[in-house]
Amino acid sequence: MVWAPILDLAMRNFVLFAVMALIVAALVPGFIDKTGGMPAPKATAAKPDPAPSASSGPRSFTVRRDQRGHFSVESRVDGRRMDFLVDTGASVVAIPEREAARVGIRPSRREYTVQMKTANGTVMAAPTQLRMVEVGGIIARDVPAVVMPNEALGENLLGMSFLSRLRRFEIADGKLVLEQ
Repeated sequence: MVWAPILDLAMRNFVLFAVMALIVAALVPGFIDKTGGMPAPKATAAKPDPAPSASSGPRSFTVRRDQRGHFSVESRVDGRRMDFLVDTGASVVAIPEREAARVGIRPSRREYTVQMKTANGTVMAAPTQLRMVEVGGIIARDVPAVVMPNEALGENLLGMSFLSRLRRFEIADGKLVLEQ
């Protein structure tokens, strides 16, 4: 079967392109916000609910919409504090190089293997995995992410590779509720 390896390569390229298209779709609004010239306001997050006992039910965390209409959260990534913009349109967590370096992730140039098209042109990103991401007491382990060049990404994006680990997330009345 001469065609089997060619079809397998074509399918992998198609899946890679689809993932990158989702990431680009998530990044474009951030670039538009950055070109507006307004500084990003500080997050207005409600305090997390007290940590429940094992039998008291799910953990939840509520975040209020900021002045830009976004949901920004303070988190811990591999034990270090990091702010994120919650982006349900991003398929994975995306972090600029400067932020990735703060948590000890420093991909070599040869690790930038994922090509993405952004509002600023084509960008290469380095796939990685975050050992632990914690937001308001909600913890996810081994979270897929990408490291992007600083000039390609203005802020950290908390995408579906984290959000899909939750029992639910819901937006209502200007609030985002995360529940594990």
